[in-house]
Amino acid sequence: MDLSSIDSPLLEKIDLTRMPRHIAVIMDGNGRWAKKNFLPRVQGHWEGVKTVDRVVTLCRKLDIEALTLYSFSDENWNRPPAEIDTLMKVLEKYLNKEMERMKNENIRFNTIGHIEELPAEIQKLIVRTKDCTKQCDGMTLSLALSYGGRQEILDAVRRVAEKVHVGELRVEDIDYSVFEDFLHTNSLPDLDLLIRTSGELRISNFLLYQIAYTELHYTKVLWPEFKEEDLLSAIVDFQGRERRFGMTQEQIVKG
Repeated sequence: MDLSSIDSPLLEKIDLTRMPRHIAVIMDGNGRWAKKNFLPRVQGHWEGVKTVDRVVTLCRKLDIEALTLYSFSDENWNRPPAEIDTLMKVLEKYLNKEMERMKNENIRFNTIGHIEELPAEIQKLIVRTKDCTKQCDGMTLSLALSYGGRQEILDAVRRVAEKVHVGELRVEDIDYSVFEDFLHTNSLPDLDLLIRTSGELRISNFLLYQIAYTELHYTKVLWPEFKEEDLLSAIVDFQGRERRFGMTQEQIVKG
């Protein structure tokens, strides 16, 4: 873990032996940032890509095992066509620009959501990026694209029902571990920390099953203004929590 390039007093407050394995981010506030700066709304999305780069870079330096970014929800298809088009262009440019870098920095690219609903060229680019980075095992970067938490759970229920219907799975054998194998996140560690920017205090249909015991961190900082210091602050906040997982403090101490 090379932290020599990180210049922040918060680094001294972080216990590097208790880092979150999996961080997810609801990247909110691009439109408000653009409005605040008297710019077209779509300009906020282009500015937000710079923050993605900062966060990915810092997470890799901190040896975070998995980073999942809420990039495009299934409800986002209801936005104006021009904005959707911009979001697709932002995604295309990001993947083309960062594909080799991800490979060089040992970052495996992953997606969750209904990728088949994206434009065909974007789908091909996603497949190419995944193939280019499939041997990487330093960190998994997942983009949630055309993703919804309720839809993910419904998809899993349907797949489980199909397995039961054809006799490949018995109802009495279904437990949490079996069900979780049917989720989009089945290759990722449990979610430890969820960050939402821009001051909104809701989950917005993101990783609904996975957040059962996740620590939630909300910040009023708009996504384009989210800096390395803000991510470090979220990790400090995370490490200050007592994670009981339904147990008492006494049980944790004894454990």
